[in-house]
Amino acid sequence: MSETPSPETSKPDSKPSTSSPVLEQIVTTEHKLQVGKNTLHYQATCGTVVLREPDSSEPEGKGQFKGDKARASVFFIAYTLKNKSSKAAEQRPITFSFNGGPGSSSVWLHLGILGPQRVPTDEMGQCGAPPYGLTENEHTLLTDSDLVFIDPVGTGHSRVAEGEKMAEFHDYQRDLDSVGEFIRLYLTRHGRWASPKYLIGESYGTTRAAGLSRHLQDKHNIHVNGLMLVSLAVDFQTLSFDHGNELPYPLFLPTYAATAWYHKALSPAMQKKSLKTVVAEAEAFANGDYLLALHQGSKLGTEERQRIAEGLARFSGLSAAYLLRCDLRPTEFRFFKELLRERGQTVGRLDSRFLGLDRDDAGEQAEEDAGMNNLVGAYAVGINRLLFETLQFKSDSPYKVISPLWQSWTWKGFENKYVNVGDSLRRALHASPTMRVYVASGYYDLATPHAAGDYTLNHLGLRPPLQGQIQVSYFEAGHMMYIHQPSLARMAQELRLFVRADSASPKKSKGTPA
Repeated sequence: MSETPSPETSKPDSKPSTSSPVLEQIVTTEHKLQVGKNTLHYQATCGTVVLREPDSSEPEGKGQFKGDKARASVFFIAYTLKNKSSKAAEQRPITFSFNGGPGSSSVWLHLGILGPQRVPTDEMGQCGAPPYGLTENEHTLLTDSDLVFIDPVGTGHSRVAEGEKMAEFHDYQRDLDSVGEFIRLYLTRHGRWASPKYLIGESYGTTRAAGLSRHLQDKHNIHVNGLMLVSLAVDFQTLSFDHGNELPYPLFLPTYAATAWYHKALSPAMQKKSLKTVVAEAEAFANGDYLLALHQGSKLGTEERQRIAEGLARFSGLSAAYLLRCDLRPTEFRFFKELLRERGQTVGRLDSRFLGLDRDDAGEQAEEDAGMNNLVGAYAVGINRLLFETLQFKSDSPYKVISPLWQSWTWKGFENKYVNVGDSLRRALHASPTMRVYVASGYYDLATPHAAGDYTLNHLGLRPPLQGQIQVSYFEAGHMMYIHQPSLARMAQELRLFVRADSASPKKSKGTPA
């Protein structure tokens, strides 16, 4: 999932943590799940792994080095299919999963699509009323890959060690260091170096996955077989409505159009068209007349300005008069409030199909994200029930579903420029040409719009032979497209096929007879 920093961000916490000493606590349980005609027998392992680094406070070469220093503990939940052959188990695909924020636990992909249990929703994606529930997940990726869900430091049950600074881990590179080290430790401790390896991330998790794809190569000599990127956020310039940055306006317009079409806020002629037709026409206008008009700035003439405003109105559902008052540049937060202002409703950010209510209808922005409000309570219940009732992990410490770490996240290496980790992804693909990438985008996602993702992929700088390594799928849903039942079924099947591509035919080692 994705969050937008507030106008005033807090400074990173420089005070030492008052956390208790970190300990490794692991719980293992046995389970089974019926998927179609097949029964999956699997083992669930969850708990904390301590990350250690050399203690730089100890002098070198004087016999005083006391070993590695505990820095943090990372909480994880792993599902491993039981196999009669230990060799087959070691070579089974393994997928490491995390979400975004930054500041989100791994709960969304875990209980939304990948894990053996999920939070049930109706056809649209509504979670219903409390106390919510959990159900067996026939769409789980466990059929084709073992699964490891990672909670980055400061989320879930992951904490810093006593005396350490939490803020140290809330930085782009340090986040890669800690998650990458956990992956290395897991592969080593569980004997999984022979397995095909995958990363799946959502929203900021795609930022992390793109960075990790290269970091793992450089730091640990780990080359992954594939990345699964859900709701792409790799080039932040495409998502940042800053003065002077014209890029997001045309990239958000196709999703404005999809949202307006869904809520029947377009003209009767436009409403008669299919969603894909409306989106395609909006993309053509955005990449043509609209983009050229934005580039002209104040040189754009009065008549041309009026023509562009009317074109924007045709696709966005906003009035031409309002768009002229916005200087043809409606930001996403204005759109949430303005589209259905006359109906007294707001549209969601993570999923613009969802509707919200404010105190009044005169404000500049929506008070809440209706898309997020639909999910957070149900997923909090789901993960806490799963840990206590099924996985037998008992802790009085709160499981942090999501923390506002984006407010103080630091970006060493990206000072005075937009964050863009596309080059890490490009270099990883160039270094490992067999690596494949799956991208899932939602038409109703106004946090990471599909057109912004497409722009990012088209500007990676990949050489032609590698451009075919990327597969993109579009869904008639939002940021967490898997809450929408038809999208869940299709996406789950596509993920299974993506993973099967590397496990369909066993790889032979040198010296192995044909």
